[in-house]
Amino acid sequence: MPHSAAGPVTRFAPAPTGWLHLGHVVNALHVWGIARERGGRVILRIEDHDRTRCRQQYADAILEDLEWLGFIPDCIAPPQSSRERTERYEAALEQLRAAGLVYACDCSRRDIAMDVPDRFGEEMRYPGRCRDRGLSFDSTPARRVRMDDGIETFVDERLGEQHQSPAEQCGDVLVRDRAGNWTYQFAVVVDDLDQGVDLVIRGEDLLSSSGRQIRLGRLLGRMVPPRFHHHALVKNPDGSKLSKSAGDTSIRELRRAGRTAQEVIALAKGQEVR
Repeated sequence: MPHSAAGPVTRFAPAPTGWLHLGHVVNALHVWGIARERGGRVILRIEDHDRTRCRQQYADAILEDLEWLGFIPDCIAPPQSSRERTERYEAALEQLRAAGLVYACDCSRRDIAMDVPDRFGEEMRYPGRCRDRGLSFDSTPARRVRMDDGIETFVDERLGEQHQSPAEQCGDVLVRDRAGNWTYQFAVVVDDLDQGVDLVIRGEDLLSSSGRQIRLGRLLGRMVPPRFHHHALVKNPDGSKLSKSAGDTSIRELRRAGRTAQEVIALAKGQEVR
């Protein structure tokens, strides 16, 4: 049933790079719970812009598992890898390029590590190697957007007032990589803008992305950013984050083991820390 237009618009946006797992269910509980509590709407958005890692079998499984768990979205966004979305990202990039904010970048992770130490578990800040090199746009598909000095201030609904400097955190943001893939940081901003998302509900591991996404949105004309709610993460017994790549229990495995949807949701609730 449609919900009041006066309520917030949020989204559940998994990447189809693996099976849905308990960490996703925790996020879904927050997304659907907050949206329904406030009379809002949930958009399901499959973030399939990384063509090297995304698989259709995972995308199909996400839809099936969500339905099995009872998480029904109000609408499903078009695939990010579709021609329509690609053209939209190109137009947004051109808008930034026309403002003199975009440059070509041929840096590999090894190139960046020569100037900035690659510390395990820490974000690697881009040191600006290609910023003033004047590389031809024909030489590489990779593009970066300039992040000049300045603080982005916002209030997280759970964590309170935040102050972030994109220039110090990450440096100039990569918006398309050397393989021609649109990056998460760029695609999510354009999609949230186009789809009217005004409440972003996600795990606190993505808190540090907020400032740069607010900045990118403003550069694209979004003067009022979305509100943010970063919830606590479900953790393994050793304190590490649940991860698809680490082989953590997937919804597929739980279903094969005979767990009911109610039991899976109870497992997620039992591991959740608020």
